[in-house]
Amino acid sequence: MPLVFAPVGQEMKVVKIVSDDKTKKHLANLGILSGATITVVSSTGGNVVCIVKDGRLALDRNVSMHIFVA
Repeated sequence: MPLVFAPVGQEMKVVKIVSDDKTKKHLANLGILSGATITVVSSTGGNVVCIVKDGRLALDRNVSMHIFVA
């Protein structure tokens, strides 16, 4: 399921990222890559605030629709 639909407060694993190479590289630099764990803290109108490693990230709807978690 896309990250935008992930339940709040549940630790999820990134399964795949469906995007161009530039965006994939940027997300990898932020710690979001296949196999990483990610926890959604809040989701409002498609915008997602999540915890990756020890930091919080805010992702807009466009980016969070391309990150698939399970």
